[in-house]
Amino acid sequence: MTVGIIGLGLIGGSLAKAFQRDESVTVLGWDADHSIVEFAEIAQAIDGELTDEKLQGLDLLLLATYPEAVVEHMTRLAPLLDKTTLVIDCAGTKEKVCASVFPLAKQYGFSFLGGHPMAGTHFSGFKYSRADLFDGAPMVLVPPAFDDIRLLDRAKKLLEPVGFGRVSITSAQEHDKRIAFTSQMAHIISNAYIKSPTARQHDGFSAGSYKDLTRVAWLNPDMWAELFLENRENLLFELGTLIEDLTKYKDAIERNDFGTLRQLLDDGRRIKEEVDGK
Repeated sequence: MTVGIIGLGLIGGSLAKAFQRDESVTVLGWDADHSIVEFAEIAQAIDGELTDEKLQGLDLLLLATYPEAVVEHMTRLAPLLDKTTLVIDCAGTKEKVCASVFPLAKQYGFSFLGGHPMAGTHFSGFKYSRADLFDGAPMVLVPPAFDDIRLLDRAKKLLEPVGFGRVSITSAQEHDKRIAFTSQMAHIISNAYIKSPTARQHDGFSAGSYKDLTRVAWLNPDMWAELFLENRENLLFELGTLIEDLTKYKDAIERNDFGTLRQLLDDGRRIKEEVDGK
C-alpha cells in the first residue's frame, strides 16, 4: 500500500510515523516547508517526497492541513488523481471542506471522505509528532452517502495501521456542531482563563485543576483562529450558552445566595454524571 500525506505537522507527521510501523506500507510526504520534508525523510517518517508525478500510484491520500488549504490543494490535485485513490482530509472542521471537495470527487471520479482524527497535543509541528498518537483514539469520517458500506469498509482497512480505536460516521453539519462544544470551546475557555492577572502569581498555589484547565491555552493561534471562524455559528451558540450560565453563577455570588449557588453547582455535577458516568 502506498500512502501520500500532505502537511507534515503534528497530525500529518504522526500519521506518517504510524503508517511506517507497517513494513508493507510506503509513505510519501509533502509540506509547504521543504526542509520539513527533508527532515521527515531523514527521520524515516516518510520514504520519499510526494510529487505530482507520484499521485497516480497512491492507494490513500491524507490531507493534514487547515480547511482552506485542503480546498486549495484538492482544487489543484483533483484532475491529477487516480480514480482508485481514496482521499481523506484531517482538518478540524468539515462543512466547508466537504461542500467543496465532494463535487470535485464526483467530477473527477475518485472517492473522498471528510475525516477528523480525534487526538493531539498542545504542541504543534513535526518535531512533536509520534507514531502512537492515534493508538486507541477515535476517528470521525464524513461520507458523501451513509449507505456506501464498501467505501467505509475500505477506509477502515486502509487506516488500520494508524491504530485508531473507534471510527464514528456522521454528517459535516453534525461534526461541526459537536466539535464546537467538545474541542473548540475548551480551547477558548482555557485561553481566556489564563489571561487573569492572577495567573502570573499561581506558582505554588496550583495543582491538577489548574493544569487540566490551562493545558490547551498553549495553542497554535493561526490554526485555531481559522477553525473558530470556519465554525462561527456553532461556536457562537456555545459561547452564548456558556456566558448565560456563567452570569447565573456570578449573580448568585454577588447576592450571597447560597441556595441558588449550591443548586447551580449540583446541576453541573448531576449533568456530568449523566453524560460521562461516575
